[in-house]
Amino acid sequence: MLRINGTKIVDADGKEVILRGAGLGGWMTMENFITGYPGCEFQIREALTQVIGEQKAEYFLDKFLEYFFAEADAKFFKSLGLNCIRIAINYRHFEDNLNPRVLKPNCFAHLDRVVKVCAEQGIYTILDMHTAPGGQNGGWHSDHGTHIAGFWIHKDFQDRLVWLWTEIAKHYKDEQWIAGYNPMNEPADPKHSGLITYYDRVYEAIRAADPHHALFFDGNTFSTDFSGFPDDAGTRWPNAAYSIHDYSVYGFPKSPEPYARTDEQRRRMQRSYEKKRAWMDERGLCVWNGEWGPVYARTTYDGDATDEINERRYNVLKDQLELYHKDRLSWSIWLYKDIGFQGMVYVAPTTPYMELFASFLQKKFRLAVDSWGADDKAVKYAYDPIVELIKEAVPNEEDRRLYPFPVWSVEERVARLSRCQLVSEFMVLEWADHFKGKTEQDLDILAQSFKFENCHERGGLNLVLRGHAKEIAEAGLHRVDTY
Repeated sequence: MLRINGTKIVDADGKEVILRGAGLGGWMTMENFITGYPGCEFQIREALTQVIGEQKAEYFLDKFLEYFFAEADAKFFKSLGLNCIRIAINYRHFEDNLNPRVLKPNCFAHLDRVVKVCAEQGIYTILDMHTAPGGQNGGWHSDHGTHIAGFWIHKDFQDRLVWLWTEIAKHYKDEQWIAGYNPMNEPADPKHSGLITYYDRVYEAIRAADPHHALFFDGNTFSTDFSGFPDDAGTRWPNAAYSIHDYSVYGFPKSPEPYARTDEQRRRMQRSYEKKRAWMDERGLCVWNGEWGPVYARTTYDGDATDEINERRYNVLKDQLELYHKDRLSWSIWLYKDIGFQGMVYVAPTTPYMELFASFLQKKFRLAVDSWGADDKAVKYAYDPIVELIKEAVPNEEDRRLYPFPVWSVEERVARLSRCQLVSEFMVLEWADHFKGKTEQDLDILAQSFKFENCHERGGLNLVLRGHAKEIAEAGLHRVDTY
């Protein structure tokens, strides 16, 4: 089993292992920009049940899980020279809010299958709790539908997640191809102290069930801030690493300027990365980059500028990889598969699912109802007055710095609450209405759109990853998972 030794991840023989991989998002935690719906996963699941009935809704969603990641995906992933997949999971697969602390029947079936097919290809997995009861942050990806992170203000939510991790640790305690557990994705605890209390509790609970697997602790405020962590973390939580999320501003539509690989741009990229990991470096602790990576332009939306934009984004990717390689950093790029915005592979536009939702996806893009990488130029006229109203009504800038500032500015807060929550929830039933009248055979065909053979490879992105793996191999290294 892998373990943490000082600043390194090592195998049973004490040899250093560098984990290089990607996040399996959009699967056991669905996300709006990954699979094309508006709002949160629980909303579209409820709407789908309302439109086509519980039996058909469950059938489609189960087939989606079956087809989204299978043996062909694992083989392709391995061919890129990668060795670890971070699997984002939603607590709702394991327990129900109306029946808490009771495992659902067969709740481990799909996760067991993917852990197994990855192991057969020599790929480690890290289990990432991407959602928490009540929400650990105000993002759509924590699947609770509000900007208030209720997890930190209701002890019962915390108790439930500690219980669930105990059950997961019991289930996987002997699985050697699981590299470890990521107990919470992107926490955003306004007081900071609640996160440490949770980490103390979940560490103790997991260790009671599973003494061996490593733990990967995300920093606070979306995995960027370790200032509230205890100085004795190394002895307090043995066999643990610390996870940053190193998204570069240059990899997104709202970049301050086009990325041209200037010395100043590269210095800014490096400073941002080093700031995130500084707390661990000062204490000799192990760092893992749990998420990073640009988003990409699409001809449908960006037209003739697509290739130029994406070349710049691939350069962002290359320059970040250079930093990580220098530091012998383990990393997990976001993400493996989607419908064409960020994934290493993406569902082909000619598949039944993409054709069914083609006009709806264009509407979503125009209205900028997804927060991730949104281009809001078509709707700024509607929301800028709200921003200005707030600034005029609250002239003291300090009073406008609501947590999680500066991650959420006034502009970002208005966008998330108005576009990404309010407008998107009015579109949820419209999304579900596309399934009206579908037979189970029709639903199966739609779900098959997500199979590997029905996806395209993002050539530029994977060329960079393959090239990086080749450089490592040509350096005379005898194992794909080590430098």
